[in-house]
Amino acid sequence: MTTANAPRQVTVSIEGVAGPATFSRLPDALAALWRSLRMLPLGWTQYDAYRAFFGPGVVERVEAALARDGQLAMTFTMAGRSHVVRVVPTQPADRTRDRTAHHG
Repeated sequence: MTTANAPRQVTVSIEGVAGPATFSRLPDALAALWRSLRMLPLGWTQYDAYRAFFGPGVVERVEAALARDGQLAMTFTMAGRSHVVRVVPTQPADRTRDRTAHHG
């Protein structure tokens, strides 16, 4: 990610379809998410909307959403049920090491 305070990992999921998966790079996470979404029977309108969103500039759009809102959540309907697509920053498990490394 390009922002200075960007998370080191990102977790993506599709509610009721694909459980959480964590990636060390946002572009890899978004590519995997799009691969999963495009295989679903979304219907043309929803498919076109997601294809447009995940097209050129997707990393910058998602980075902006994460900086603004802390996560990205989008919905779609499939088989009469709403599903939430999430992109959530994952903080490192132990940030103490990062702080103490500068005091040595």
